[in-house]
Amino acid sequence: QENAKLEVSLAKVEAANKIADPLELLSPFKKFERNGLNLRIECMKVANMEKDLVDWAFQLTKANMQKLYEESDWGWKDKDKYAEMTEDRAQYLVAFDVTTGKPVAFTHFRFDMELDDEVVYCYEIQLETECRRKGLGKFLMQILELLAFKTDMTKVMLTTFKNNKVSQDFFKKTMKYEVDEISPDDPLFDDAYHYEILSKPTKKSAKPTAPDTTTATQSQPVTAS
Repeated sequence: QENAKLEVSLAKVEAANKIADPLELLSPFKKFERNGLNLRIECMKVANMEKDLVDWAFQLTKANMQKLYEESDWGWKDKDKYAEMTEDRAQYLVAFDVTTGKPVAFTHFRFDMELDDEVVYCYEIQLETECRRKGLGKFLMQILELLAFKTDMTKVMLTTFKNNKVSQDFFKKTMKYEVDEISPDDPLFDDAYHYEILSKPTKKSAKPTAPDTTTATQSQPVTAS
C-alpha cells in the first residue's frame, strides 16, 4: 500500500515536470501591472534559458545572499550555488520589464518529492532593489501556490535562514508559511541550526487565494534558500 502511494506521488511529479510551460495553467497571471511596475511573467526550464539570463539570476542571488551564507554553517561557494541553480529539473518564473525587456525578479522552483510528499520546492525568490515592497514577491509566491494546486502537489516548501528577519517576516507573516514537520529541531546542548524548513499545504478542497491584482503588499522577498 505504501509502495502504491509512492508510485502515485512519483507519477504526479513526473507529470508536472513534463509540462512544457506550467504558467499556461495560469494564463491571467502572466503580467503584473501596479505600483509603477509593468512586467510580464514567463516560466521556463533552465535548459531553455539563455546563459545571460542564468548568469543574471546567479549574480542577483550572490549579491543578495552571499553574506548570509557566509554567516551560516554552509558558507558560500560560487560553483556549488551555480550548480544548484542549473540542475536539470530547475524551473524559473522570471519577471521582465515590458519597456526595457530586462529581468527584474525571479523564483527558482522544482516539482519534486520531499520524503513521501509531492511538492513544489521554492529554492530562490530574488528581486532587484527597485522592485521590492510593491507586491511582486507575494504575487510570485502565490503563482507557485496555484501551480501546486493545479498539478496536485501536497504543499509548497522552502528553506530560510533564521537570522534573516526580512525573509522570516515575509514568509511567516505575509505568506502564512509555518515550520514544516521535517525541519530540524534545535539540539539541547549543541549549536542551534541556522535554518528552518517552512511549508504551506495545498488546499485540496478549495482553490487557493489568487494573486491580488488590485492591492499592493508591503513585503521584501528574499531568498528561499
